[in-house]
Amino acid sequence: MKVNFSKRSNFVKASEIRELLKLTELPEVISFAGGLPAPELFPVQEMVEACETVLTESGMIALQYGTTEGYKPLRELTVEMMKKNGIHAAFTDVLITSGSQQGLDLTGKAFLDEGDLVFCESPTYLAAINAFQAYMPKFVEIPMDEDGMVMEELERLLMSGMRPKFIYTVPDFQNPSGRTMSLERRKRLMELADAYDIIIVEDNPYGELCFEGEKLPAIKHFDKDGRVIYLSTFSKTFSPGLRLGWVSAKEEILQKYVLFKQGTDLHTNLFAQMVLVAFVRSHDFQAHIRKIRDVYERRRNLMLQTIQEEFPKDIKVTNPQGGLFLWVELPEGLNSRELLVKCLKNNVAFVPGGSFFANGGRENTMRLNYSNMQEERIVDGIRRMAIVLKEEMGGHGAIEAAVTL
Repeated sequence: MKVNFSKRSNFVKASEIRELLKLTELPEVISFAGGLPAPELFPVQEMVEACETVLTESGMIALQYGTTEGYKPLRELTVEMMKKNGIHAAFTDVLITSGSQQGLDLTGKAFLDEGDLVFCESPTYLAAINAFQAYMPKFVEIPMDEDGMVMEELERLLMSGMRPKFIYTVPDFQNPSGRTMSLERRKRLMELADAYDIIIVEDNPYGELCFEGEKLPAIKHFDKDGRVIYLSTFSKTFSPGLRLGWVSAKEEILQKYVLFKQGTDLHTNLFAQMVLVAFVRSHDFQAHIRKIRDVYERRRNLMLQTIQEEFPKDIKVTNPQGGLFLWVELPEGLNSRELLVKCLKNNVAFVPGGSFFANGGRENTMRLNYSNMQEERIVDGIRRMAIVLKEEMGGHGAIEAAVTL
């Protein structure tokens, strides 16, 4: 039988890395590959109580269909959370999504036609590449340094006449690099977007997980014309399994998202929305987030310390001020995909960095997650990786300090 799929289906391909990483489900494998929160921090017993409260007090409502825009008390909660990032919005400016990943997909549906340009950081979030790729755009990668996207290169491209449908950025503790866009560059990005009439998609899953330094205002804080679309999620601060995220945008844009969501899933799980609100009403949500931050900061520090002690020299690694990830740059000539195969034989895993470059390349990079593994497994896993790296690099000595890219 001949099956006539759409043209876009040809752009959706299984990743060979994903196939390899299925091995990380084995209990003996120490995995730094996923972007997974620490499961021991999930408030399981408190959620049992919240579920009972919702079902007892509002069961018939919670198990019914809901509005596409989302449960009003949860939309109001997101408004309060955004205020801490300098964003002033009404609950009517918010759409609750099935994780912020759905927000990315809805962005593609709302904006992208075949051949449209998407400007993004280099490297950038892999799942955003995958979400947008289905709509067949062309990606233009903007280089980064320790302060985030390089504005001079962005301005050069805009001055040359290139016009993206939107600029996609993860400004806080970026996935995969862990870098944070500086305050000056946030302002400059907004100035350029205003000058050239361009939409910005600001993806902020990690902003609440700030370990040190000043918490910077969102790019949307500087938005005067409603050209910034802000995405966030409860996956990293509460539970990824609930699949609760949100989009905040001006009415003209948000209504397009609402219409596309109606055609996708009608609405986000109402019971999950109500349970989260019940939890927040009866517990100190900020104390819960502080507990997560404390654990992740300790694990980041331990991973960096062990890298300093065990990895060969000539390896660079970022020192993020928050979030979930370290970014490692290996000497030219090393291929992290080949290293992954060898590391898996040693029962340790990571994500090769080439997957995070929208147009490919830079195979001498890798992403390490520190949030999901407990302390003793972090030390053991980094030591296992170091054995492979030393074999590949000829047994050079340990570096003296982690080098910030």
